[in-house]
Amino acid sequence: MEKTNLSGLKREDFQAIVQGKETDLYTLTNASGVQVQITNYGGALVAIMVPDKDGNFANVVQGHDTIQGVIDSPEPFLSTLIGRYGNRICKGKFTMNGKEYNLAINNGPNSLHGGPTGCHARVWDAEQINDTELVLRYTFAYYEEGFPGEVQMTVKYSLSDDNELIIDYRGTTNKKTIINMTNHGFFSLTGIANPTPDQMDCLLQINADFFIPIDDTSIPTGEILKVEGTPFDFRTFKPVGQDIDADDQQIKNGAGYDHCFVLNKKEPGELSLACVLKDPKSGRTMETWTTEPGVQFYSDNWATGYPGQCGSTFPRRSGLCFEAQHFPDSPNRPYFPSCQLKPGEVYTQKTIYKFGVEK
Repeated sequence: MEKTNLSGLKREDFQAIVQGKETDLYTLTNASGVQVQITNYGGALVAIMVPDKDGNFANVVQGHDTIQGVIDSPEPFLSTLIGRYGNRICKGKFTMNGKEYNLAINNGPNSLHGGPTGCHARVWDAEQINDTELVLRYTFAYYEEGFPGEVQMTVKYSLSDDNELIIDYRGTTNKKTIINMTNHGFFSLTGIANPTPDQMDCLLQINADFFIPIDDTSIPTGEILKVEGTPFDFRTFKPVGQDIDADDQQIKNGAGYDHCFVLNKKEPGELSLACVLKDPKSGRTMETWTTEPGVQFYSDNWATGYPGQCGSTFPRRSGLCFEAQHFPDSPNRPYFPSCQLKPGEVYTQKTIYKFGVEK
């Protein structure tokens, strides 16, 4: 492995006993030499090695280079799997079948990303199927972080020869519950560095005519608004930084972009193109495809320049996140697409990050 390892990460630096389970580093490699490296702690992506327009490989995902670094990250959700509920739930409360459930509070007055010890902070059981497929399994315990039902979740990472990182989710429950899985990759198409450049010159297009406005605690107001005439209009390509500091209340509420976009879909659950990101300097591109109704675009508004893998550092707005998901606070918004899962049903979700080059 060391001979073909492009990232400089060392497998032994990820091998430990955590929560009574073995952690490790897993490497996926496709026919064109693209590599993805993942640890089973939180299912965190720690390397995505893709070429630029000149054929030079760089790591385009933010992470850490030791298992302890992942565990102690200043950004606890850095490029990890998120669950059992991605995004925020207002005041950590929701009612189902007449019963109120109280969740862990970890983001102001709200519950965020499944709570402080959600699946991002758990060791998953890992099985590498072959050079291009890794299967992770985790069982959310009954009432873990306050959620009802025991949920058995399987996530498969696959790397195609078309340079697609495919993430397939599949889950079942023994009691009625809510579920909203996602991946919180922090992408830097310029390549991570010291410091990693901000991504404000990257060109972004989002296939969404509407977005979900938030209050000053980042909870949906309940409205669904047109992007037209707002800083949230990415229907055609524009630089990420063009309107990121606009004199706009929604921009102020998010300290930049931290909003869910309502994806244009012909039918619910179809696998469709959500957004396209391009770095003009390197020529690298990334398409996001998903079956989910929304994508949370987060422009890394709170990073402090903390250290990452292989000597890199991550200043503010040096990573961009495209978290495919159901809408925030859906359990409290009956007119949002439902995130309930019942016994006998199967939760499925597919998201694809496809990397390319534009010369």
